[in-house]
Amino acid sequence: MKLLTLRVQRRYEIVFRTALIVSTFLMYAAIVHAQGDLMIYPKRVVFDGTKRTQDLGLANTGTDTATYQVSFVQIRMKEDGSFENIEQPDSGQSFASNNLRIFPRTVTIAPKESQAVKLQVINTGSLPPGEYRSHVYFRAVPRPIPLGEAPLRPKDTSNIEVKLVPVFGVTIPVIIRVGADSTTTTITEMGMDFNNPKQPQVSFALNRNGNMSAYGDLTIDYISPSGQRTRAAMAKGVAVYTPLNKRKVKIDLDNTSKLNYHQGKLEVNYETGNGKPVMLAKQELVLR
Repeated sequence: MKLLTLRVQRRYEIVFRTALIVSTFLMYAAIVHAQGDLMIYPKRVVFDGTKRTQDLGLANTGTDTATYQVSFVQIRMKEDGSFENIEQPDSGQSFASNNLRIFPRTVTIAPKESQAVKLQVINTGSLPPGEYRSHVYFRAVPRPIPLGEAPLRPKDTSNIEVKLVPVFGVTIPVIIRVGADSTTTTITEMGMDFNNPKQPQVSFALNRNGNMSAYGDLTIDYISPSGQRTRAAMAKGVAVYTPLNKRKVKIDLDNTSKLNYHQGKLEVNYETGNGKPVMLAKQELVLR
């Protein structure tokens, strides 16, 4: 089961050159991958009160020094939970980047070392009530190939070819909330998927209604006909971002406990994960 709080992006920059050597691509890929060992805490930032600043802790867990450029990007969540970059907000969506500062904008972190990046909220006094969201993007900067390590050019340089250099990055959401939260969530469209007999899945829709995004942890319990409860799956940090009203979810169920998913029932709980859990939505599915 995959958790969906962090988005690891693999974009490709297209570079036109007169020669392409496979070893060059592999060398770049290895270098950038070594710079992709970035851990960030927290993985989500919400400004919803008097707090004006937040430190993001960055840790390089790799074996090479890594450099990252820091910027803001705008993202749309689609119904299947995937993301795509956008330039203009959708109807009902507002960006937060105009009311945020982040510094430094470039960080270089030695192996096994850490560094803090500071986020600051600015000029929010006149913002209308609602939610404002942008994403901080940490983009890995490939190390230059040291002198003496550049691969030899091929003899035939008459053809124009394409070299793909993978660029790795991580985004985290930053949300500014103004005013009261009127958001409610429900769970509908529950069903079982037995297309893979060895890996049953449960599917359902998370429905959001109101002025803010929904965010919480999902737990799925199997309840036998005799009433015995067994944890069948869980997913932390599942969001339905504004302005999306419905997100479709499909989760792998435990296939190691010999649970019979053709009898009994499944109970899905969607709860906030901060401090004492608060129930956001709950639904049951009778199994047949």
